[in-house]
Order: sequence, then structure tokens, then C-alpha cells
Amino acid sequence: MAEPWFEEVSELLRIPSVSADPERADDVTQAAEWLAAFVRQAGGEAEVVPTETHPLIVGDLAASNGSAPTVLVYGHVDVQPPDPLDLWESDPFTLEQRGEWLYGRGIVDDKGQLYMLAKAAAELAAAGELPVNVRFACDSEEETGGHQIVDYLAGDERGADAALIFDSGMTTRGVPEFAVATRGLVYFHLTVRTGERDLHSGLFGGAALNALHALTQILDAVRARDGRLPEPLRAGIAPPTDEERAAWAELVLGSQMLTDAAVAPVDPRAAEEFYLRTTAEPALDVNGIAGGSPMLQKTVLPVSAEANLSIRLAPGQNVEEIAAAVETLLRDATPEGAELEVTRLSAAPAGLVPRTRPRSSSRRTPSSAPWAVARCSSARAARSRSCRRS
Repeated sequence: MAEPWFEEVSELLRIPSVSADPERADDVTQAAEWLAAFVRQAGGEAEVVPTETHPLIVGDLAASNGSAPTVLVYGHVDVQPPDPLDLWESDPFTLEQRGEWLYGRGIVDDKGQLYMLAKAAAELAAAGELPVNVRFACDSEEETGGHQIVDYLAGDERGADAALIFDSGMTTRGVPEFAVATRGLVYFHLTVRTGERDLHSGLFGGAALNALHALTQILDAVRARDGRLPEPLRAGIAPPTDEERAAWAELVLGSQMLTDAAVAPVDPRAAEEFYLRTTAEPALDVNGIAGGSPMLQKTVLPVSAEANLSIRLAPGQNVEEIAAAVETLLRDATPEGAELEVTRLSAAPAGLVPRTRPRSSSRRTPSSAPWAVARCSSARAARSRSCRRS
């Protein structure tokens, strides 16, 4: 990367805009203001719009030569928390180059990609060669599943001729990838209580209900079997086309994807069905469990346990329907005597690009990441839309 560009994107990455941390709210706003200022410096108009949660960044950069199509650009300036910090080889908010790779929180998701889009538009505008109107509609809460950008776009009647989002991967050099579908997300926090206070397992073990035992029993009710979630959680799936299924054979093997990630497959068919499971099927994961005494040798019988749980919705699925089904399964599996509290923390709908659509509208911009990825092996494939969801 050219030195001026490196320094420029470093400025953005230095802002610790962790949307999940309330103490970083000012930093999140600062990152939004950085992007708005960048668009203005490129000759466009941009503003930071406060919302009930985190701000939006909206703006326009006009085409160089009069009337032109409009391309809607989305990205997000917030990032995931950097912990555990002891696993970092460098400061997470200081951009560092090692060989041909850049390292820093947000360089991949999504500040780096958004910067590339904004910088490309700015460079073309400066040269008088920007062929399209660029409309920026970005948010600063994607990492917490926020909905402000979706609400904004739903109310924006202007529409656009195309929407461009750089928030996916390019796993094979020289092979362009773009999204034709997105999985949605519903995130839950669970709290289980089985009594008033923790007990001594030597006195009550075998007689008192253990909250961690109750929690694992509850979570087992929504676990996938043979790669498929329980039927209530599969309602509404829009199946991939035969063309998509056939084209998955051209992608990096699922076994290689798992090997490269240094992770064990969940079952013997996981590698074979990798792209089906990660793009066209819902997936549910326990993201964290707390309770008892995991760090010290202590013979406690815990009466309180918590878990974070998320489900990735497949294209075609409805947020409210699936969220209700998850909660029903969890409550039905709660053992007698245990109290279960389910809190929905965030949600984002799944998206699917229609097979035929003469003009894009900002109302139909796909929802939040992770993006289903489509790879086109040639320019012809890109023009004909014969691309594959991955």
C-alpha cells in the first residue's frame, strides 16, 4: 500500500470505535465523523446523523460529467472488541504491515474495505473521471446488529441503480467475489436460575438442581443434528438454485476451508456440505457461557448460569418467526424448577438478491454481515449473473 494511503487508513483504524462497549460511544462517533469529513474533502456532501443508538453517515459525491447512474455504497465504521489482547502480536488499533499483509482491528471488517471504496471514489473525482454518482449510506453499529441503516434506507425514496458493499472475502487471488445473499442474525442472552444462592456440592450434589446442568439441557434442544437445525428453525428457507449448487464445486474445497481455519469439522459431512451450511442453511451457535467457578478449584453447585446464543438466518427466513421458534424450543426444554429468562439483544433480517431485477432500490439493500459470497470466474459470468453463493 502506498505510504500516504497507509497513513490515511491508519488514522481511521486508530479510533477504537467498538460499538459493543458503551464507554467507546464517543470513539464510535469520532469514526463516523472521520468518514463524513473524508467524503467532504473529496468534494462531496456528508453528515453524521444521530440515532437512538449509534450515528449514521450519509452523503453524496457527484459524478464528474453530469447525469449518471447512482451507486449506493454501504459500510460500517464500528469494530469488534479486540480482546483477548494477549493473543495480539501488535497493538490492535495500530496498523502494522508484516510482509504483504496488514494487521489491525478493522482493517478487514470493515474499515479497510470501506476506505478502499471511499478512496477510489475520491481519486476518480479528483481526476475528473468519476463515472457515477456515489451515495454513501453507512452505519456505526453493524457489529452489534443494529437496525438504524435498514430503517433509514427503507424511508429513502431516492433508490439507486446499484448497491455496493465491501464486507465479505476474496479467498482466491484473481477470482472476484460478490454477494448475492446474506444470512440474517438474531442474538439472545439467556439467564437460568435454580435457587437463591450457590450451594456446596458435598451437601447438595445429587439432590439440588444445578443451573449449569439445566442450561446445557436447554441449549441441547436447539443444537443441530447431522448439520440441520430442528425443523421449527428451518421455516422459510429459500433453497439455493441448481446452478448455485453445481457451481460450488468450482470453489475452494470445504475441507480446505476448515483446514486453513485450523478447526475440527462438526461432523463427517461438514466439509462436503460446507457452502450449503454456511450460506443457505440457518446455523445456531453458543457464543459464551458463564456460571459457577471455571477458573478456581471450588466445589460449588451453581444456581445461576448465563449464555449468549445467536442464530444465523438463511435467506428467505423471517426474523420474528425464527426468534419465536428459538424461544419456544428453549422454554420447552427448561427443566422443572428452573427459571429461564430470554432477552433478545439484536436482530437483522436475511437478504436475497432477486433473480431478475431491472433497477436496484435502497429499500432492498442486503442486511448485515456475514455476507454470502458469490464468485464469478470470468467477466461473462459477472454480466450474466451466473454467480454462486458461498
